[in-house]
Amino acid sequence: MKGLTVRWSLADAEAGVEERLAAYVADSSHARFTGMEGLAYKTWRMRPGEWFEGCYVFESDEARAAFQASFEETAAESPGSQIIGSPPVQVEPCDVVAIAEGAAGFTPAARA
Repeated sequence: MKGLTVRWSLADAEAGVEERLAAYVADSSHARFTGMEGLAYKTWRMRPGEWFEGCYVFESDEARAAFQASFEETAAESPGSQIIGSPPVQVEPCDVVAIAEGAAGFTPAARA
């Protein structure tokens, strides 16, 4: 499996950006990625005042490469960049070695 991490810095973002990002994910982004061809799953992570990121796992290198190329063309204008006020500081491909599902299970949700 092939991974991709896209991270934005929140260090210089306006106050309240975390709630706007959470609303964007719940209202729009979650639905956009649900069922996306070639994508195994995506998580959105945030450390308030520090960073916001999307973590993607794709079924193949080709699926990841196609998404990454498309994203990088418009990264500065992406919804996350518009909300935060700056483009991503990192776009990093990686290999996903393994995924384990714990006893609590996995429930896809637009907002935790």
